[in-house]
Amino acid sequence: MNTVFVTGATGYIGGAVVESLLLAGYQVRGLVRKPEAAAWLAQRGAIPVEGSLDDLALLRREAEGAQGVIHTASADHPASVMALLERLAGSDKPFLHTSGSSVVGDDAKGAWCSDHIFTDDGPLVVSPTKQARRDLDLAVLAASTRGVRSVVICPSNIYGVSCGLNPHSVQLPLLAANAREQQRLQIVGAGLNVWSNVHLNDVVALYLLALQKAVPGAFYFAENGEASFAAIGAAMATRLGLGPVESLAPELAAQRWGEARAYYSLGSNSRVRGVRARRELGWQPQRDSVIEWILQEMPRS
Repeated sequence: MNTVFVTGATGYIGGAVVESLLLAGYQVRGLVRKPEAAAWLAQRGAIPVEGSLDDLALLRREAEGAQGVIHTASADHPASVMALLERLAGSDKPFLHTSGSSVVGDDAKGAWCSDHIFTDDGPLVVSPTKQARRDLDLAVLAASTRGVRSVVICPSNIYGVSCGLNPHSVQLPLLAANAREQQRLQIVGAGLNVWSNVHLNDVVALYLLALQKAVPGAFYFAENGEASFAAIGAAMATRLGLGPVESLAPELAAQRWGEARAYYSLGSNSRVRGVRARRELGWQPQRDSVIEWILQEMPRS
């Protein structure tokens, strides 16, 4: 395999994946929308492809010309996924699609810890608000019956700083930015809800292993360790030199951050285990403590 087409090529996950692919000797063509993103890719030795996920003809051409496709731009854009899969059908080329473990998020609103832990070789319980994302995951997996080596990678709460133009993930940077603005660390409800976590470097390692070795139709959770948002908030408050953590009423959190972020990104339980990645690919994540990373490495500004 020589050329890999990457969507979201300068984003949080995509930028880190691109760097790793280039170091591994792949040629990378990356989808970009802005001139600064194109310049970033070109400086690193990748080939920028100007366009967006709505440029379906462009996506089809890139999929046809590449030996593999990694889709990190969006977990919720069916048209782009269908266009890519359409052109990959019958090729036996790999297609790696990025999802997210909020698909199994519940309605805890920070009030309780679930005892339900989902594995990537067992059934999932998906809330109605996340069913569209799960349906897209299933469509990707079903493409394995049409001659596509299709794979879904489903990260949990990702931490670590990316080398991409967007260095920040979603969950922890949102809490940190709010803390700097409010001068206190705020969490949703009591923060008793628990999420599995994974370091960005370990996620990137999983992408490369899956690109090389994954079987068609594989679904992989990416996780290594877990923590409650109360514990995360306390560690962040310490790192930022702030006082005690403040519980924010879920409704107020939804007004401030939107329901999706308040109720799912920050207020739900999402406890998962990446059984298949370890068993099938030999994935061995190296970082297992988001709390340790927060206390020792999380940027203070």
